Amino acid sequence: MATHKIFNDPVYGFVTVPYGIIFDLIEHPYFQRLRRIKQVSLTHYVYPGALHTRFHHALGAFHLMTQSIDVLRAKGAEISDEEGLAVQIAILLHDIGHGPFSHTLENTLINVHHERLSELFMAKLNEEFNGALSLAIQIFEDTYPKKFLHQLVSSQLDMDRMDYLTRDSFFTGVYEGVIGYDRIIKMLAVHDGELVVEEKGIYSIEKFLIARRLMYWQVYLHKTVLSAEQMMIQTLRRAKQIVKAGESLYCPPNLELFIHHDFSEKDFLSRRDELLEAFAGLDDSDISAALKGWMKSKDRVLAFLATGLINRRLFKLELVDQPFDPTYQQSIQEKIKLWWQGPSSETEFLLLSGQESNHAYNPQSGEIKMLFKNGEAKPMSELLEPGMHFRNVTKYYLAYPKM
Repeated sequence: MATHKIFNDPVYGFVTVPYGIIFDLIEHPYFQRLRRIKQVSLTHYVYPGALHTRFHHALGAFHLMTQSIDVLRAKGAEISDEEGLAVQIAILLHDIGHGPFSHTLENTLINVHHERLSELFMAKLNEEFNGALSLAIQIFEDTYPKKFLHQLVSSQLDMDRMDYLTRDSFFTGVYEGVIGYDRIIKMLAVHDGELVVEEKGIYSIEKFLIARRLMYWQVYLHKTVLSAEQMMIQTLRRAKQIVKAGESLYCPPNLELFIHHDFSEKDFLSRRDELLEAFAGLDDSDISAALKGWMKSKDRVLAFLATGLINRRLFKLELVDQPFDPTYQQSIQEKIKLWWQGPSSETEFLLLSGQESNHAYNPQSGEIKMLFKNGEAKPMSELLEPGMHFRNVTKYYLAYPKM
């Protein structure tokens, strides 16, 4: 009898998934839903090939985790069969709580972080699978004694980051994001219960950090991507405002509940099964269908924003290193008022401002440690040259219609 299933992945080639609980989790509707959620939201407006999904990413991270376990065991790390399976489950399900268009609508549709939703989904699945996910949940939540297992799932050098940089670079064609994931994995080891990288992998780690910095500003925070994402956030905000005012609004059934209510973490805890089932029915297609319907809305703002997103008529976005001069911002606002010829309650959706920040490497978030031949483990913050790696880069934006 066959013992495993093979997926043909465009990034890694053949990915082997064993039959049993791993395959059963992949087959579950909660996981299959990830096929309908884009990994990098609206990035395809800039890089047309970026249409890969959270499903792709989860399988890829699982594949890298399988390789990492093999490497660590070969170097003497004690990982039992039960622990190996649990850490594979943890990485497979690490993004199961993502909503439509991934991070873009995270605080717009509901006020619950995707990692918290992942925990709730795991708890629900654990009940369905008669406690088989208990150890995976401990590893995911970092309550299991073997810290290095959690670090493989969530750290500054985890299988999540290693896959998304590799995969997003592949599908966008932005080769500045290419990392030597295979070499990094072969350099992994366990020292004093923590995940470390052997000394000869230091340049691969430095390239990993540089690639991450370049991908953030060239892909994830590209100004056109940022414009599209901010427009989508404002579109959902306007839709919620309309229904709160008691007006009727077309909504796909799976989206309707979340347009009419602002659910918090407290709501999800008290009504877990009901709201998780409702949330599990939501994906990108519901938002896309709503946008197409809202193009013909009698509300002028909603129709304008929805039409802009569907037809890629995006706001102009200015991205600068220093906060905008209030006088300049006021002048843009006056131009919008003259052009729009509508009340200020409408124009507030047409001038969007904010800021985005990114660390290439943040020592406060847990260090990547290098293991030297003398047995000493040193944090990367002591080994990297001061400068761009540690600097928290903040950029400020103004987005508004092309008048």
